[in-house]
Amino acid sequence: MPWENNGGGGGRNNGGPWGQAPGGGGGGPRRPGGNTPNLEDILNRGRDQFRGGVPGGRWAIVGGVLALLAFWGVNSVYTINPQEVGVELRFGKPKPELSGPGLHFMIWPIETVERATTTVNQTQIGAANASGPRGQSTSDGLMLSGDQNIVNVQFSVFWAINDPVAYLFNVRDQESMVRYAAESAMREVVGRRPAQDIYSDDRSGISTEVLGITRATLESYGLGVSVNQVLIENAGPPTEVIDAFNEVQRARQDETRLQEEARSYANTLLGNSRGQAAALREDAAAYTNRVVQEATGEAERFNAVYAEYVNAPEVTRKRLFLETMEEVLGGSEKVLIESGAQGSGVIPYLPLPELRPGAKTSSGN
Repeated sequence: MPWENNGGGGGRNNGGPWGQAPGGGGGGPRRPGGNTPNLEDILNRGRDQFRGGVPGGRWAIVGGVLALLAFWGVNSVYTINPQEVGVELRFGKPKPELSGPGLHFMIWPIETVERATTTVNQTQIGAANASGPRGQSTSDGLMLSGDQNIVNVQFSVFWAINDPVAYLFNVRDQESMVRYAAESAMREVVGRRPAQDIYSDDRSGISTEVLGITRATLESYGLGVSVNQVLIENAGPPTEVIDAFNEVQRARQDETRLQEEARSYANTLLGNSRGQAAALREDAAAYTNRVVQEATGEAERFNAVYAEYVNAPEVTRKRLFLETMEEVLGGSEKVLIESGAQGSGVIPYLPLPELRPGAKTSSGN
């Protein structure tokens, strides 16, 4: 054959293609005639070994098949945890049936499985230790209120997966989508409210409004999640102006305290004035009643006297004269003595006024 003539000179050469081997002999195995094996001998020898069969025979083949079956079975059987749900994919298309917790079987590699957790997730926005989707720090809590004040709102969004297929295949980076939707809703609501509503006055109303907007937004995206609660954890001014804000708050508290004190003092004065007015009205009513009763009594007395006067005018006239004189002269310091027998023997300078019962005596006499 052509490759047997490797001597270069046309004759048979016991060396290699380049002549005599070093040391005067060939380094490889020789045929019985002393020549080196050629390519045809090598091929024949390999064919003979192959005809002899695989080492170990049929048991080696069975073992290999069993190993392949075991590897396929391990990849075809999967487990779903109690807080997970599985979605099987056949040729990359999700199947409508969901896999609940437990052991399941699929035809691998035609089918694969994706897992989604069913627990409630919490996404913090604006918190001091919160970070963005890639771990960088974020200032998404700084917002502009309706009265042109900057507020720092820290709140949490609690959500859970209600449609695993939509959650896994409709939107990429689902948690960031929840974060962006809730943050946008909070900015919209805060931008319509004064800062005082966010600080203390109407946090519950703001949370309810943000919850409704976030739900509507995520449903329009087909994210496959349900937002359960929006909780405002803290709301205040930015750190750069916190001191000035505290001063304003203290001034407002002092204003409120002074107003309450003034209102209390005014109520006290008003109560006292109303009490005095009520007392005066009662006194006036009593005086009016007394005067009316006295006038009524005088009128009735006059009527009674007049009736007696009609029956006996002379006697009544004399009695009225005596009663009038008694009333007029009852408080006089003078003593009148009638002339006649009853007045005889009276000493003219006798201090009769001092002898009257209850009269005051002069300390100098």
